[in-house]
Order: sequence, then C-alpha cells, then structure tokens
Amino acid sequence: MRKSLVRKLREKGITNERVLDAIGKIPRHWFFDEIFVEHAYQDKAFPIAEGQTISQPYTVAFQTDLLEVSPGKKVLEIGTGSGYQACVLVENGVDLVTIEYKEKLSRLAQKMLKFMGYSPRFIIGDGSLGYDKFAPYDGIIVTAGAPTVPQALVDQLKPGGHLVIPVGNRSTQKMLRLTKQLDGRITKEEYSNFSFVPLLGDDGWKK
Repeated sequence: MRKSLVRKLREKGITNERVLDAIGKIPRHWFFDEIFVEHAYQDKAFPIAEGQTISQPYTVAFQTDLLEVSPGKKVLEIGTGSGYQACVLVENGVDLVTIEYKEKLSRLAQKMLKFMGYSPRFIIGDGSLGYDKFAPYDGIIVTAGAPTVPQALVDQLKPGGHLVIPVGNRSTQKMLRLTKQLDGRITKEEYSNFSFVPLLGDDGWKK
C-alpha cells in the first residue's frame, strides 16, 4: 500500500527521491484508528483529534520538496498536528523543532513519535510567533493556513533559507515559498491552491 502511494505521488509530479523514500518508509496507518486503516494510504487528508487533520500525503511531499531540506539542517515546523509531517522531515535527516498550539495534539504526537523512534524537539505554544530560542533556522514549514506571513518567521530564517507557508482565507490558501537572500532581501514564489486548517495565534487567526 505504501508503494502504491509512492507511485501515485510520482504520477502527481513529486520527483524528490529522499522525500518519496521517507513516505514509503513511514507507517502512516499507525496514525489511524484501526477501523479507518483502509484510508491510511489514500492520497487524502483525514480528521484527527481536536478538529484537525492529518495532511494529504501529496501536500506533505510538496511542502517538504519546496523546503529543499538536507541532512543536518535546522528546521522549524509550525503545527505538529498528528506528527506525520515531522516524521517525514526527520527521515530527511533534519534537526527538527516542531511547535503545536494545542497541547492535547502535541502530547499525542509526542507519544506516537517516541513509539516510532523519532525524537524531534517538541514545543507547545503559539507557532505564529515562531520559536526564537533555537533561531535562526535553515528552513521553516507551516502546516496551517495563515492570513498573512508572520514577520517573526521571516526574522527567524537564516540567509539562504526557505519559509514554506500557505497564505489566504480560512478555506483556501496559496502555497508560498519565501527565500531570504544573503543580503537580507526576501523573494517570493507562489504555487498551487491548498486547503489547510487555520493557523491559530497572535499573528494568525483568532479562535
């Protein structure tokens, strides 16, 4: 089933072999209740606790590819959620800090990833403000839809680094990749429309 999912992602245009290898390795069905396991390797999002979703595998692969991660790079993930995206990032060899607004979700993800053998740094807090303690980051990935690009995330990005973030309204967002040039300028690329749960926080959507 995992091989079939990887084939489907290739057909949709994902060519990053490191990302595809990670998705082919991670047991996504462990994030699903047993009665829903048949949905685990379909290329779709699926509801989890706290009104959130486990992201569509194509979306996970697309964002990870845009981030251009490589082993040893320090990455900040905004929105731990189920922890599935975190697994893909750790499988790509990054030094991961992942922050989640909802404590219950973070606790569930911590328990699951520990069981799976992954050990990123987990933070419970307002991801719209980033996490300054470990900044600057080689890459920042946001897995929730933001109304605007939070300035804190731009500030916490290393020169040469990428910020991948969906920006739009509460139902549809445009995927953006912001790159901080060596002279501090920010360049922006726009990609396809996606639909994420809202980014909550002081510099995101209010509850």
